[in-house]
Amino acid sequence: MWSQEARGGGFVPGIVFNPSAKGVAYARTDIGGAYRLNSDDTWTPLQDSVGNSNWHDWGVDALATDPIDTNRLYLAVGMYTNEWDPNVGSIMRSTDKGNTWSETKLPFKVGGNMPGRGMGERLAVDPNMNSILYFGARSGHGLWKSTDYGATWSNVTSFSWTGTYFQDASSTYTSDPVGIAWVTFDSTSGSKGSPTPRIFVGVADTGKSVFVSEDAGSTWSWVTGEPQYGFLPHKGVLSPAEKSLYISYSNGAGPYDGTNGTVHKYNITSKVWTDISPTPMASTYYGYGGLSVDLQVPGTLMVAALNCWWPDELIFRSVDSGATWSPIWAWNGYPNLNYYYSYDISNAPWLQDDTSTAQFPVRVGWMVEALAIDPFDSNHWLYGTGATIYGGHDLKQWDTVHNVTLKSLAVGIEEMAVLGLISPPGGPPLLSAVGDVGGFYHSDLGKAPAQSFHNPTYGTTNGIDYAGNKPSNLVRSGASDTLPTVAMSTDFGKTWSANYAASSTTPTGQVALSADADTVLLMNSNGAMVSKYSSTFSAVSSLPSGAAIASDKSDNTVFYGGSAGSFYVSTNSATSFTKTTTLGSSTAVNAIRAHPSIAGDVWATTDTGLWHSTDYGKTFTKIGGGCTAGWSFGLGKASSTGSYAVIYGFFTVDGTTALFKTEDMGTNWQMISDSGHGFGAASANVVNGDMSIYGRVFVGTNGRDDLDEHKDVWYHNFFDNADHDHEDIHYNHQYVQDYDVANLYRH
Repeated sequence: MWSQEARGGGFVPGIVFNPSAKGVAYARTDIGGAYRLNSDDTWTPLQDSVGNSNWHDWGVDALATDPIDTNRLYLAVGMYTNEWDPNVGSIMRSTDKGNTWSETKLPFKVGGNMPGRGMGERLAVDPNMNSILYFGARSGHGLWKSTDYGATWSNVTSFSWTGTYFQDASSTYTSDPVGIAWVTFDSTSGSKGSPTPRIFVGVADTGKSVFVSEDAGSTWSWVTGEPQYGFLPHKGVLSPAEKSLYISYSNGAGPYDGTNGTVHKYNITSKVWTDISPTPMASTYYGYGGLSVDLQVPGTLMVAALNCWWPDELIFRSVDSGATWSPIWAWNGYPNLNYYYSYDISNAPWLQDDTSTAQFPVRVGWMVEALAIDPFDSNHWLYGTGATIYGGHDLKQWDTVHNVTLKSLAVGIEEMAVLGLISPPGGPPLLSAVGDVGGFYHSDLGKAPAQSFHNPTYGTTNGIDYAGNKPSNLVRSGASDTLPTVAMSTDFGKTWSANYAASSTTPTGQVALSADADTVLLMNSNGAMVSKYSSTFSAVSSLPSGAAIASDKSDNTVFYGGSAGSFYVSTNSATSFTKTTTLGSSTAVNAIRAHPSIAGDVWATTDTGLWHSTDYGKTFTKIGGGCTAGWSFGLGKASSTGSYAVIYGFFTVDGTTALFKTEDMGTNWQMISDSGHGFGAASANVVNGDMSIYGRVFVGTNGRDDLDEHKDVWYHNFFDNADHDHEDIHYNHQYVQDYDVANLYRH
């Protein structure tokens, strides 16, 4: 049996409550799959079975929960619509709230991690005839309809507006049309058992962008009078009792942009549009994203700025249909702020930087596209940020004492980009290099870290390493606008200091630290660079740019590199490298690991498998056992004294790509991922072993992120009990943002 014991989070672009079943709610993430809310405010992941072959299913671009058969749940999945993802998208269907799934492939791609992923929801169930669903596609593919509970789909040819807006023509990631933003049924317009006549559709267009059908989708027309300010409709939310449609607009697709926008109310009966924006267009520097109405109290609604980057995110609340608004904070004569909330991050204390000297610490968040009021409990609300889910159970106090509790409520959601993992001997069990929130010193794997790495603080830590002979000495590299991009620690990463051998303009990248901690090798966008005794980093021209790098953990002068199937060695503290050999027919070197205590013992994974050298990389032996490809891997403590270390990693063995271990240097392999834990894309993950505890391996996944992505850290203990008759498996999921932290799964 599995249980969760830690804390989680990441960017959550969508939160949806079922309007008919109390307590049923779901969250979708851009690269970490979907989650179901539990009664204790924790979340259950619904897509952990996703593996290497269907990694793109962790990108959830839309979610719909059935208001009639409330066990039914639908997801529109797919990661990218450009060339980064060769796969078409799918509609995932569940009849048991996401415990099991059926899949329908679509004839086009879906972009769960593309611009505009916070718009929505693009997928909707007809509230009067739930066999009917609509889905708004990206990339000019238009509006699609299913009449058989999502099993088959056809294009709605009568709907001709495909959404032509794109963010930026300079790259294939930002130049693809965002497409249709949301589909909203007017449940008041029909009767149970018949298709709902009135359907609204919002498209990502700077001109006419909101359309309506009055005949169940047979014909469509623009909603006359829609304001034409060049803004995009992010959310279209129905208030049935008011017979009104509320729409949040922004001049960007999100989730990062947005400098102007409006909130409008459309009265369906009178066909009158009213600007109800909390801040006039002439005075604002943000658009609007997240939007929700209180179904228990008609006229009560909330909207979030998209994006108010300074001094903090703004959320507004109205109890009179948008005639007046109250904010979550307000200026009281610069530089004074009135805060109308208390702050509880006990579930994820690292969310607040205790070392920060910022005048206005960011607490409310950013990138708020997901905002939802519980339809059965006006006190309960949730919203997603770039780092976590916040919310609480005292929302009505906003209207009385004007003070609510903002609490991190993302336990169980794990989504961060883990870019590096180390477990230095004698130190904490784990240190993680993470996207967006820097990284963590994990002293207790069952708890969320108290703080992320600081002094210097990096938004993203790209690489981390320890010195083999002096393992309390560490190096990390990350991006900074003002501080050196390399930092050092002498206490296992508890505290850090900037390494002024680098500057703020030195590109960040992978790092390797010599065995005695006196030399740093940095591989960044400019190529290889080296610093010895804190001298200024200088170029190393003899190692190809982009090569995988590592240091020998016992011999202080030796460093290793691998590129395009060739292996390189330096014996002069990375001053220069020599190509020593070619690894068979390999065309790529994916990772290099040196044995923690044996000089000259080094391993490498390539596109042809796993390779081993015992002579400082002069010659290599290809490991057999059916291994034909390898990516990230690590070495862990052996099962008995005198035995060789256990190798854990993502490999293709006998045609299956998964997480494997070998306890006999590759003669025999055991797959340790399973049907419930697929870990997503093998090539995107990070793995390392623990040399202190037999059977413990750490895995950072790419999705439970990316260009700006989210990965997670899981740790697994595989160890036999005293009589060796069964195996206990321990999983700790520690996600770090988009990037939050951590869940411990135990069996």
